[in-house]
Amino acid sequence: MASRNQNRAPRSPAKKDIPDDVPFDKRRKIAAGRMLGPTAGARGRQPFVDVNNRQGVSANDACSTEDSECGTVEFTKEEVDALLSEKFKGKKFDTKGKIDHLTDHNKRLKLCIKWFQQVEESHLLEEERLRTSLESAEKKCSAIELEMKEREDELSSTVSELRNNVSSLEDKFAKEESDKLDAIECHKREKDARLAAENLQASLSSNLEKALQEKLAAEKRLASNEDLYKRAQEYNISLQQYNSKLQADLDSTSESLKRVGMEKMTVVENLSTFRGHNKTLQDQLKSLKASLEEAVKQKDTLTNDIKCLREELQQVRNDRERLTSQVHALNAEVEKHREFSGKSCIELDSLIVKTNALEETCSSQREQIRVLDHQLTAANEKLKMADLSAFQTRSEYEEQKRYTSDLQSRLADAELQITEGEKLRKKLHNTILELKGNIRVFCRVRPMLPDDGVGAETTVVSYPTSTEALGRGIDLSQSGQKYPFTFDKVFNHETSQQDVFVEISQLVQSALDGYKVCIFAYGQTGSGKTYTMMGRPEAPEQKGLIPRSLEQIFQASQSLQSQGWKYKMQVSMLEIYNETIRDLLSTHRSSSFDITRTENGVLGKQYTIKHDANGNTHVSDLTIIDVCSIREISSLLQQAAHSRSVGRTQMNEQSSRSHFVFTLRISGVNESTEQQVQGVLNLIDLAGSERLSRSGATGDRLKETQAINKSLSCLSDVIFALAKKEDHVPFRNSKLTYLLQPCLGGDSKTLMFVNISPDPSSVNESLCSLRFAARVNACEIGIPRRQTTMRPVDSRLSYG
Repeated sequence: MASRNQNRAPRSPAKKDIPDDVPFDKRRKIAAGRMLGPTAGARGRQPFVDVNNRQGVSANDACSTEDSECGTVEFTKEEVDALLSEKFKGKKFDTKGKIDHLTDHNKRLKLCIKWFQQVEESHLLEEERLRTSLESAEKKCSAIELEMKEREDELSSTVSELRNNVSSLEDKFAKEESDKLDAIECHKREKDARLAAENLQASLSSNLEKALQEKLAAEKRLASNEDLYKRAQEYNISLQQYNSKLQADLDSTSESLKRVGMEKMTVVENLSTFRGHNKTLQDQLKSLKASLEEAVKQKDTLTNDIKCLREELQQVRNDRERLTSQVHALNAEVEKHREFSGKSCIELDSLIVKTNALEETCSSQREQIRVLDHQLTAANEKLKMADLSAFQTRSEYEEQKRYTSDLQSRLADAELQITEGEKLRKKLHNTILELKGNIRVFCRVRPMLPDDGVGAETTVVSYPTSTEALGRGIDLSQSGQKYPFTFDKVFNHETSQQDVFVEISQLVQSALDGYKVCIFAYGQTGSGKTYTMMGRPEAPEQKGLIPRSLEQIFQASQSLQSQGWKYKMQVSMLEIYNETIRDLLSTHRSSSFDITRTENGVLGKQYTIKHDANGNTHVSDLTIIDVCSIREISSLLQQAAHSRSVGRTQMNEQSSRSHFVFTLRISGVNESTEQQVQGVLNLIDLAGSERLSRSGATGDRLKETQAINKSLSCLSDVIFALAKKEDHVPFRNSKLTYLLQPCLGGDSKTLMFVNISPDPSSVNESLCSLRFAARVNACEIGIPRRQTTMRPVDSRLSYG
């Protein structure tokens, strides 16, 4: 609070006529009211008029008050980026102009947020409409499937009847052929004339030629049928390839949807239901294809049977004509024989009887031929109906296919719009938090360990699934009562180190831009603070936030060299152990442990904390090392990890017994513009709070636990004072709070990780940690300020 009063601008001469007994807040409002005129109000609203010019809306008609809703105003991505990157261009100490600019900027941000909410609601309505249309399509497909099953049953019954008729006809034809052969043998015995045999031979030869011709025609038809069968197979293969392509597309879309975060679980569930419906539709389509193929096969078999029947009928007709011609010839011979002799009268009578019998058989065959013709016409009509039904089902399948592809394209567009809107929401949320000046709070829940929750079957940690609290809310259950909390981001036990770092990568990048950045981890012992900050060096995928942040800073500094930037980086590491500061990079540290320590931990060195007028913090006699690569910092981190105070308790085998502070000071110079920036990155791993009754600490561990709980209690007192906006904030009650004074009460970007354990036995500590984090999230510490200058940069290290 002292540094905030020192950096305050001198009072304006226009406030001299304000009485001294008026409070300070009212004096500021009176002075602002006097200086604010019509022209100033117009200047403050001018950017909002520029935003609404493309729709012809004036500034006074667009937004009359702070809570009014502004018509159908739309924002493009460029306008939103311009609105977010807009900065005050007035004078440095023009507080009234800054206030006007900030109020107008907040109004436009609210308008943009309302517009974004309306767009998101329209997207939800469109998604609901698509879901209803997909359900109707599914109902249509089920009805079509039932109709196809009924038609398939009818066709199977007709085919069975035709097969029975064909078998009976074949039996009749076999009997008639046997009778014909008997008659022919009788005629051959009675025929002694050579001319009759020659005529018979000539007729047989002509029949053979006809049969050969019919055989050639049948072979041609068989070749054409084989070609048609090959084409049908090729078409079936192309359909299978297209189906596999559709399946591959569905797999790719499912993989892309799996990448969507936990924040859109409801959308993922809806999409999974759509995929299930799509798969059922595809299965139904496959069954329809199979039924169509069976119907085509049945059609081919029926056509082949009909062709066979027609050939047999033609052969019967030919036999009948041949027999009638033979009867005429026999009649002529009988007449000749009657002229020559009367001996053959009895034979002629018998022949007449036989001819009458043949005529009767021919008449019966004619009737059978008529019946077969009727059956053929009925079968042809049924085949036509089957072709029509197959064509209808195919057209319906194509329509459903087009409809599903349209739905998939709409779903893809909706997903793209949702992801873009989510990115924009995060950007707007971060901008609002920076304008408010609040401390950001992220919550992380570690996974269950084998020793956790022995004998407990209930889970004490749950995550709400509502759209508003998805990814930001956490519920803690204790004694049947649920305590809900909401933070800037909540990471469950399945979140990886990379996913956590992605959320803070932009905040780490701000250190290169000249901002003071502070990230510290808070929570009870054994809740995963050190794992979050340091990770496990032996596993590259489990690296913590500190090594990942340093890798990003070095990579970004190298990429900015092409723009003329050169950076100098300095590192220091210390720990606060029992209210004494220890230099973890000191070369005399190993020898000093064997000697009785002084008040500050190492003989001959006094580590005192000092704050300058610019809000920077310095620690005297602290080892500062210039670094140029990530390897140097990795070796320094290993050295500090070996030197840090670690002990074993009943709650944690390797419990951190001190507060670890890593500081990276960044000095950047642009040779082309002569601009210089100073950024500070503070990464802090606080010692874990613990209860003496559970930790079982005695002796030195007892003193360490008391010192840790005292410093964390002082941190809680500071947070309470900042939340109540008290005039006096007790930063000096502890060296930890005094070291963090610029981060908690200055102009830096501050983020706190609250780590909790899902163990039911630790629910009391977890509840205290979440309540403390909620109070921290409500604290306002001021708007972050970028440190840029055109003068030479001081090489001393500061803590923000």
